[in-house]
This record gives sequence, structure tokens and C-alpha cells, in this order.
Amino acid sequence: MGKHKKTQKIKKQRNAQLKRLLKPTDARLKEELRRKRPKPVDPYQIKVNQVTQQSSALFFQYNTQLGPPYHIILDTNFINFSIKNKLDIMQGMMDCLYAKCIPYIPDCVRAELEKLGNKYKLALRIISDSRFERLPCLHKGTYADDCIVERIRQHKCYIVATNDKDLKNRIRKIPGVPIMYVASHKYAIERMPDAYGVRS
Repeated sequence: MGKHKKTQKIKKQRNAQLKRLLKPTDARLKEELRRKRPKPVDPYQIKVNQVTQQSSALFFQYNTQLGPPYHIILDTNFINFSIKNKLDIMQGMMDCLYAKCIPYIPDCVRAELEKLGNKYKLALRIISDSRFERLPCLHKGTYADDCIVERIRQHKCYIVATNDKDLKNRIRKIPGVPIMYVASHKYAIERMPDAYGVRS
């Protein structure tokens, strides 16, 4: 009995050593243990597949669709910063851009403000003004950042008003979209082209 156990132990040790010597792709290994080599991928093929189509509104970095009256999408924190700094949104925008502005409130931004409760009743009352246009959303949930980024990728006619650092960084990667923000108790604009296509 002891001899039989000893031979079994030796066999197991030999099998373990043999497995160590075999390559993971060896045909003698079982199908589930065999590691399949990945097929070599052509790097040029990856680049072709990942190319995004540029908007016809862009002339390099210059957005030809931007012009008065300016269409501005407002973010939740931009409205809150405006209230904290005691800024009239409509007047502040016109003072910043020297032109007529149409502010747009996506449904998800309104839903975010409603979720925040009684503290933000004033913000809800401000955006209920008839001068603020409603942008209907078709997505699920109330996360506004993804909705705004998707919208400005599709349509190049918008300026985004936000003070959110993460959203600003995401927008900066999209060419031709200016950012409006609150700074030093007034509105400022980033990446706004003038009539000759020179960035201010």
C-alpha cells in the first residue's frame, strides 16, 4: 500500500514538472488550460476605425456656427454660482458677449435642481422664467454632464456655461465649443473666436 502511494506521488511530481516545462500554447495541454495566442493586429487598421468625423461647422478650430443670438446651455453649478455672486443671468451674459443670448436649460439640469431640495428653490424659480428655453432630454437618469457633452458633440451652435472643473476639461477636448464661467463676480468666456477667427 505504501509503495502504491509513493509511486502516485512521484507521478504527480513528474506531471507538475512536465506542465512547468510545457508552453501555455502547447497542443498536449487540455483545451481550457491552453492559452490562445492573440492574432497580430494591424496598427493602421485601429487608426482607421477610431477616426471620428469632424463637423462641417468647423474650419480647423474656428466654429462658423457661432454667432448672435448666442445659444448657451446652463449647467447646475453655473446657476448656483450666479445666485451666490448675485448676478442676473440674462444681463450678465449680454454684458459678457455684447449680443443677444438665449439660455437653454436641459431637463436633466432641472431634475438635478429639483433633487437638491428646498435650498435651490430660488434657482428653480429663476429658470422657470419664459426667457429660458427648455431642452428636452431622451436619456435615462439625471446626470447632466454626459448629456451636455453629447449635445455639443452633435450640434456645434452652443456655448456651455459651467463652473465644474471636470466638465470644463471634457469640453476643452471638443474643438469649437466656448466655455462661459463665473470669475471675479462677473461672467467670463474661454476660447471665444472673433470675426477673424482669432481666439480671445
